[in-house]
Amino acid sequence: MVKTTPFYQRTGPLNETMLWEHWAGYLVAQKYQYSDTFEYYSIRNSAGIFDTSPLFKYRIKGPDATKFLCGVLARDIRTCPSGHAQYTIWCDDRGWMLEDGVILHTHEDEYLLTTAEPNLSYFRNLVGYDEDVTIDDVSEDYGILALQGPHALHILEQLTQDARGLSYFDLTHAQIAGKLIILSRTGYTGDLGFEIWVGRDDAVSVWDAVMAAGAGYNITPFGQIVLHMARIDAGLALIDIEFHSARHAWTDEQRSSPVELGFGWMFRRLKKDDRAFIGRVPIEQELAEKSSRWMMVGLEVDWESYESTYNDLGLLAPKDHTPVEVAMSLYDEKRQWVGHTTSFIFSTILKKHIAMGKVVPALSGLGTELQLELMINDRPRLVVARVVKMPFFNPERKTANS
Repeated sequence: MVKTTPFYQRTGPLNETMLWEHWAGYLVAQKYQYSDTFEYYSIRNSAGIFDTSPLFKYRIKGPDATKFLCGVLARDIRTCPSGHAQYTIWCDDRGWMLEDGVILHTHEDEYLLTTAEPNLSYFRNLVGYDEDVTIDDVSEDYGILALQGPHALHILEQLTQDARGLSYFDLTHAQIAGKLIILSRTGYTGDLGFEIWVGRDDAVSVWDAVMAAGAGYNITPFGQIVLHMARIDAGLALIDIEFHSARHAWTDEQRSSPVELGFGWMFRRLKKDDRAFIGRVPIEQELAEKSSRWMMVGLEVDWESYESTYNDLGLLAPKDHTPVEVAMSLYDEKRQWVGHTTSFIFSTILKKHIAMGKVVPALSGLGTELQLELMINDRPRLVVARVVKMPFFNPERKTANS
């Protein structure tokens, strides 16, 4: 049976399109408005609100919680003190990516971790017999709202003064409408944003309060399509698109290492890190030997090449903002296959075609010119694309102190 989130009582009637999809067993809106660009610009110009409740949520608690996480997570959890959140990853013993998520250090010996796929048994099976730590599934205990956009803080500070002063990836315990919440300076849109954790029985009250406070800022619910548009602008990886969980892959070609996915920055202090975390040895070896097969890069399509390719065929070049999250081949100047895109889109805010992709390391340098294969008139055609820095869209307000 398909489940509904704690906010469905409000989000259901707001879905004008009646376009729904399944996410981790929950019913979620593809888009609320007929114009998904209207929803998109609520994030970039004002404030958008997104129901991210279907994420799996785990509470890791106990005197040995930090010790346990030090051995499980590839990123050093000790750099995330209480009152902070952290983007993190975990790998298998061969150094392949299993999954990523955001972990909240809510109290000294307590953490909350979000994941896209179920991981409860995996984590519980890693607890040592002498470790004093419990791991509980609290997925249905909380609703989570993501409030994203330049006016997100202006809306929240009407409801709680605890919002002001939160730095990027900080968190605090607060109240909205008299209901206890956890408020974090996080999000998945590449913009200024906050996420609100609230008990499921209090979810509707908090939704109503946030929507009332945001009425003067044209607060707008947005759905899955717009979330994907925003995350590509922000160069944020997505499971089953940029990478597949190693536990579900059939071959190593379907697996990815964190270094290949651009997460090498998590290991800059590895020489001073004494943790024996899962996957450490192969990751160290890959870094030392520079043996990565691929590198995740940002790509920008040359507009003259793109336009002329269509115009020469008597066609108008399309500028479609719908995310294309399937592989498109990349070639070098000799037309040798050198990689593929993972996500492709016409960014409406940047007014250019951009893509995330995996290419051989020798061609991953900024400015490298590649050939991107597009299907036009049912035939493959090549257009020029150049390697550029990610994130593509990166406003100062995202990380600025409030």
